[in-house]
Amino acid sequence: MNLELLRSAPSGTQFPEGTVLLHDWLTGFRGGEWILEAFCEMAPKAPLYTLLHVPGTTSKLIEGRKIHTSFLNELPGIGHHYRKFLPLFPRAAESLRVPPETNLMVSSSHCVIKGVPKPSGAFHLSYIHSPMRYMYDQFDSYFGASSGAPLYQRLGARALRGSLTRWDINSNKNIDLLVANSGFVRERIRRIYGRDSVVVHPFVEFEDFSGVAAAREAGDLPREDFYLMVTAFAPNKRVDLAIAAFNQMGKILKIVGSGQDDVKLRAMAGPTIEFLGSVSRASVVSLMAQARAFIFPGVEDFGITPLESLASGTPVIAFKSGGVLETLTESDTVFFERADVASLVQAVEIFETRSMRSDFAIDSSRLALFGRERFKSEIMSLLPGRLGSR
Repeated sequence: MNLELLRSAPSGTQFPEGTVLLHDWLTGFRGGEWILEAFCEMAPKAPLYTLLHVPGTTSKLIEGRKIHTSFLNELPGIGHHYRKFLPLFPRAAESLRVPPETNLMVSSSHCVIKGVPKPSGAFHLSYIHSPMRYMYDQFDSYFGASSGAPLYQRLGARALRGSLTRWDINSNKNIDLLVANSGFVRERIRRIYGRDSVVVHPFVEFEDFSGVAAAREAGDLPREDFYLMVTAFAPNKRVDLAIAAFNQMGKILKIVGSGQDDVKLRAMAGPTIEFLGSVSRASVVSLMAQARAFIFPGVEDFGITPLESLASGTPVIAFKSGGVLETLTESDTVFFERADVASLVQAVEIFETRSMRSDFAIDSSRLALFGRERFKSEIMSLLPGRLGSR
């Protein structure tokens, strides 16, 4: 498809009548769900199709609509063990049926939901958070010998990998327009799928941080002697690297989050590592504002949390790879170039030296480029003008 033909957009930031939304699964609220929530604002009455739904795990805006689930949702305990059913995901996506009169399909996908069949005459815009990283370039991190995954999972993943990646690539025939969440993901789409895409960066909910500066001036949010991570406990997040480095330095690292590597990470943590679990949004904002720096050691497709940290006035220490190269700068971040303990330790030492000199500058005008309304306007600008006339 010629992407240059998709520039005549409907007015405003509301999707047309006959829109349906799709999202892989509803089991929590993280970066992908922020995007889905914006899509819900753009289509207030649109039904939502997903593989499975654990009620109460996302926002009221998402859950306050008709939600259609696949047969996976009927399996006992699926909300806690859905990753074990990966071999069934393609079939579950194909089993979902959107109304034949659908005008526009908007999918928020990092797995298989983009493979839901498209009715004749509909237009499918798929916002790709990432091609399935655990089946492509990060396969060994998730299922390699040193991944910590049980032997049966490693063997099963290897047996499944070929058929699942073939299905994934073939399912792109179902998509009229691929939208990548970063230039980094655009290159992965080009390399893995052999297709081009348009980049629309995710957004930061800046309103949540509007009171931070005033609170700090009033003395309600003083800097404290700890570093912070806010993340899912997945292999690509490299929480293990951060723990090892802070164990070695004996410095306090507070970690907000949970996930599949919880047991492994707690077992390796020393006395200066604090696991806070899931906390309120207000607590996350306060922790970011009070931390010395935000630690971001993984290779991320985009990386919303580092931008949130900057919005709170807190610099970042980040691995120099992935989507952060499109959002962070040397003026607000200390980058480290090797994904090892020595490199991260050195970055913390550099940060502390720069911090003593107050050698950080956060550009609020640059942060404003990553706002919610900008995101919605850019998405709308990609839709063909024929939508709504079906």
